[in-house]
Amino acid sequence: MLRRIADPTLTNKLGQHPGYELRAGHSLTSLLVSDDIPQRRAAFAGSPLWVTAYDRNELYAGGDYPNQSKGGDGLPAYAAQRRPVAGADIVLWYTIGFHHLTRPEDWPILSTIWHSVSLVRFFDHNPSLDLRREFADVEASSH
Repeated sequence: MLRRIADPTLTNKLGQHPGYELRAGHSLTSLLVSDDIPQRRAAFAGSPLWVTAYDRNELYAGGDYPNQSKGGDGLPAYAAQRRPVAGADIVLWYTIGFHHLTRPEDWPILSTIWHSVSLVRFFDHNPSLDLRREFADVEASSH
Protein backbone atom coordinates (compact mmCIF):
# COMPACT_ATOMS: atom_id res chain seq x y z
CA MET A 1 0.00 0.00 0.00
CA LEU A 2 1.41 3.36 -1.01
CA ARG A 3 -0.40 6.54 -0.08
CA ARG A 4 0.83 10.05 -0.86
CA ILE A 5 -0.07 12.99 1.29
CA ALA A 6 0.90 16.43 -0.02
CA ASP A 7 0.05 20.06 0.46
CA PRO A 8 -1.15 21.35 -2.93
CA THR A 9 -0.95 24.97 -1.79
CA LEU A 10 2.85 24.94 -1.29
CA THR A 11 5.87 24.09 -3.41
CA ASN A 12 9.39 23.30 -2.28
CA LYS A 13 12.69 24.37 -3.88
CA LEU A 14 12.26 21.66 -6.52
CA GLY A 15 8.77 22.84 -7.48
CA GLN A 16 7.13 19.82 -5.88
CA HIS A 17 4.29 19.83 -3.38
CA PRO A 18 5.81 19.04 0.03
CA GLY A 19 4.52 15.92 1.65
CA TYR A 20 5.30 12.31 2.33
CA GLU A 21 4.46 8.79 1.35
CA LEU A 22 3.17 6.08 3.59
CA ARG A 23 4.82 2.88 2.39
CA ALA A 24 3.17 -0.05 4.04
CA GLY A 25 4.06 -3.66 3.55
CA HIS A 26 1.37 -5.58 5.40
CA SER A 27 -1.82 -4.25 6.83
CA LEU A 28 -4.35 -5.86 9.08
CA THR A 29 -8.07 -6.21 8.76
CA SER A 30 -9.96 -8.07 11.39
CA LEU A 31 -11.29 -11.58 10.85
CA LEU A 32 -13.86 -11.15 13.63
CA VAL A 33 -17.56 -10.70 13.07
CA SER A 34 -18.54 -7.04 13.45
CA ASP A 35 -20.77 -7.65 16.50
CA ASP A 36 -18.12 -9.55 18.49
CA ILE A 37 -17.09 -7.61 21.59
CA PRO A 38 -13.37 -7.63 20.71
CA GLN A 39 -14.18 -6.34 17.22
CA ARG A 40 -16.39 -3.56 18.58
CA ARG A 41 -13.62 -2.50 20.97
CA ALA A 42 -10.99 -2.65 18.22
CA ALA A 43 -13.11 -1.37 15.34
CA PHE A 44 -10.05 0.48 14.00
CA ALA A 45 -8.90 -2.93 12.71
CA GLY A 46 -11.82 -2.90 10.27
CA SER A 47 -9.80 -0.69 7.93
CA PRO A 48 -6.04 -0.59 7.37
CA LEU A 49 -5.87 3.20 6.99
CA TRP A 50 -7.82 6.03 8.56
CA VAL A 51 -7.35 9.77 8.00
CA THR A 52 -8.70 12.27 10.50
CA ALA A 53 -8.25 15.95 11.14
CA TYR A 54 -5.85 16.48 14.04
CA ASP A 55 -7.39 16.84 17.48
CA ARG A 56 -5.02 16.83 20.45
CA ASN A 57 -7.57 14.89 22.52
CA GLU A 58 -7.72 11.99 20.08
CA LEU A 59 -4.76 9.86 21.10
CA TYR A 60 -5.77 6.21 20.86
CA ALA A 61 -7.20 4.24 17.93
CA GLY A 62 -9.27 2.15 20.37
CA GLY A 63 -10.44 5.10 22.46
CA ASP A 64 -9.33 6.06 25.95
CA TYR A 65 -10.51 2.88 27.71
CA PRO A 66 -10.89 0.08 25.14
CA ASN A 67 -11.11 -2.72 27.72
CA GLN A 68 -14.10 -1.03 29.34
CA SER A 69 -15.75 0.13 26.12
CA LYS A 70 -19.00 -1.17 24.66
CA GLY A 71 -17.54 -0.33 21.25
CA GLY A 72 -17.55 2.56 18.83
CA ASP A 73 -14.92 4.57 20.68
CA GLY A 74 -11.72 5.75 19.10
CA LEU A 75 -11.37 5.89 15.34
CA PRO A 76 -14.98 5.12 14.45
CA ALA A 77 -16.10 8.02 16.66
CA TYR A 78 -13.35 10.33 15.36
CA ALA A 79 -14.21 9.55 11.73
CA ALA A 80 -17.96 9.87 12.35
CA GLN A 81 -17.46 13.58 13.05
CA ARG A 82 -16.61 14.02 9.34
CA ARG A 83 -14.30 16.96 9.96
CA PRO A 84 -12.76 18.16 6.69
CA VAL A 85 -9.18 17.03 6.10
CA ALA A 86 -8.41 19.18 3.05
CA GLY A 87 -6.16 22.01 4.19
CA ALA A 88 -6.13 20.72 7.78
CA ASP A 89 -3.45 19.17 9.95
CA ILE A 90 -4.14 15.50 9.57
CA VAL A 91 -3.37 12.25 11.33
CA LEU A 92 -2.84 9.00 9.45
CA TRP A 93 -3.82 5.98 11.48
CA TYR A 94 -2.28 2.88 9.99
CA THR A 95 -3.17 -0.57 11.31
CA ILE A 96 -0.23 -2.92 11.03
CA GLY A 97 -0.35 -6.53 12.07
CA PHE A 98 -0.52 -10.09 10.97
CA HIS A 99 -2.48 -13.26 11.45
CA HIS A 100 -0.31 -16.17 12.50
CA LEU A 101 -1.87 -19.55 11.97
CA THR A 102 0.35 -21.90 13.89
CA ARG A 103 1.36 -25.20 12.41
CA PRO A 104 2.29 -28.29 14.44
CA GLU A 105 5.96 -27.87 13.53
CA ASP A 106 5.94 -24.31 14.97
CA TRP A 107 5.51 -25.55 18.54
CA PRO A 108 7.14 -24.65 20.94
CA ILE A 109 9.04 -21.90 19.10
CA LEU A 110 6.74 -19.72 17.04
CA SER A 111 8.21 -18.06 13.99
CA THR A 112 8.99 -14.38 14.07
CA ILE A 113 7.36 -12.40 11.31
CA TRP A 114 8.58 -8.85 10.77
CA HIS A 115 6.44 -6.15 9.19
CA SER A 116 7.27 -2.52 8.62
CA VAL A 117 5.87 0.80 7.59
CA SER A 118 7.84 3.82 6.36
CA LEU A 119 7.18 7.51 5.98
CA VAL A 120 9.41 8.94 3.25
CA ARG A 121 9.97 12.09 1.20
CA PHE A 122 9.77 14.70 3.94
CA PHE A 123 12.51 16.96 2.60
CA ASP A 124 13.64 18.58 -0.66
CA HIS A 125 17.30 18.03 0.30
CA ASN A 126 19.36 15.83 2.59
CA PRO A 127 18.94 17.42 6.06
CA SER A 128 22.06 15.69 7.40
CA LEU A 129 24.17 17.96 5.18
CA ASP A 130 23.08 20.94 7.27
CA LEU A 131 24.25 19.62 10.65
CA ARG A 132 25.76 22.20 12.94
CA ARG A 133 29.54 22.00 12.91
CA GLU A 134 29.76 21.23 16.67
CA PHE A 135 27.38 18.29 16.31
CA ALA A 136 29.26 16.92 13.30
CA ASP A 137 32.58 17.16 15.22
CA VAL A 138 31.13 15.28 18.22
CA GLU A 139 29.77 12.54 15.96
CA ALA A 140 33.09 12.20 14.11
CA SER A 141 35.13 11.94 17.33
CA SER A 142 32.87 9.25 18.82
CA HIS A 143 33.65 6.76 16.05
